[in-house]
Amino acid sequence: MRVEEKLYTLRYKKDEQPHLAIIDPNKCLKCEEVNGVPQPCISVCPANVYSWINQRIIISYENCVECGACRIACPYSNISWKYPRYGLGIALRYG
Repeated sequence: MRVEEKLYTLRYKKDEQPHLAIIDPNKCLKCEEVNGVPQPCISVCPANVYSWINQRIIISYENCVECGACRIACPYSNISWKYPRYGLGIALRYG
């Protein structure tokens, strides 16, 4: 089974407060210059949370599987990442 098919089986309880944020958008522009497109955070995210549109990074936080890979991959430590509030976010089927 492909990763996309497995991700489709997950349930989400959307939190109205984002748990992901870009600290400084200018660092994302620098990252594009140094690392090219796609940037590391886009490359490692299994749920396609990040996209690069019109020289801006767009975050679809409601798709996040809370793995933390984006925060680790960001060479500028520019992603503010925390777990969603209690009971919200991803609900894993098998624990």
